[in-house]
Amino acid sequence: METVWLDERPDLMAMVDTPDLSPGPVHAYYDPVAVEFWPLLYEEFPDYQTCLLDGERLVAKACSIPLWWERPDAELPDEGWDWALRQGFTDRRAGREPSALCALWIVVSSERRGTGLSPVMVASLRDTAARHGLPVLYAPVAPSRKADYPLIDMQDYACWTLADGQAPFDPWLRVHWRLGGTILHACQRSMVVPGTVSDWQEWSGLAIPGSGSYVVPRALAPVELDLDRDLGVYTEPNIWVRHDIS
Repeated sequence: METVWLDERPDLMAMVDTPDLSPGPVHAYYDPVAVEFWPLLYEEFPDYQTCLLDGERLVAKACSIPLWWERPDAELPDEGWDWALRQGFTDRRAGREPSALCALWIVVSSERRGTGLSPVMVASLRDTAARHGLPVLYAPVAPSRKADYPLIDMQDYACWTLADGQAPFDPWLRVHWRLGGTILHACQRSMVVPGTVSDWQEWSGLAIPGSGSYVVPRALAPVELDLDRDLGVYTEPNIWVRHDIS
C-alpha cells in the first residue's frame, strides 16, 4: 500500500468523499462550520490531505488543516473541531504562517476496518506535519466508544484506563497514545449541530414525542430537544491530543 497527498494525485479528488469514506454519523454533516468550510478543504489545502492506496483503490483518508497556535496546550479552545476548521481558513486568508497542524478526520473504508490501518493514518498526519516543517500535530479526537457511554462526562471518560492502569480504555485514544500522543483535556463544545425536531427525527431515526435529553445513535452526548422552539441541539465533546513532531 502507498500513502499519497492529494496535491500529488488530484485525480483522487472525486473519490475522497464517496459514501464508504464518509460514513457519518449523518448529523455531523449539518454542523454549520462544516457546511461552510468542508467543501473548500480539498481545493485549498490538498497538500494536507493524505490518501492510502491499495493499488489504485482508495482505502483510507486522513484530513487535516494547518493553523496558527502558540499558546499553552491548556488553553486549546473548548470549540475543538469547529475552531480548528474555521481557524485554518481564517489564518490562510489573513496570510498568517501556520505553527501547527490539526487533524480533522480519519476514515478507513468499511472493508478494511479492523485491519490495523488507523495507526497508519495517524502516522500519515504526523508525516504531513513534518513535510511542512510544523512541530506539533493537534487532534480533537472523537473517542470511538464514547457513544456507548453518552451520559458520562467526556473528561471523566478520557481518564478511564484498561486493567494495567495506563493504556486508555478507548480504542481510538489508545491508538494515539501508542503512537506517542499526549492526551490533554476535553473540548466540550467541539462540534455544535442545531436542527429542527423533524431534522433530528430524520437523522436519528427516533420518534421525538416530547422535549428533553435524547440519547441518539452514534452521538457522544445527549441531544437537547425543545418542541416548543422546534429546536434540537447536539453539542459534541472531543478530547485534545498532542503529537510532537521530531
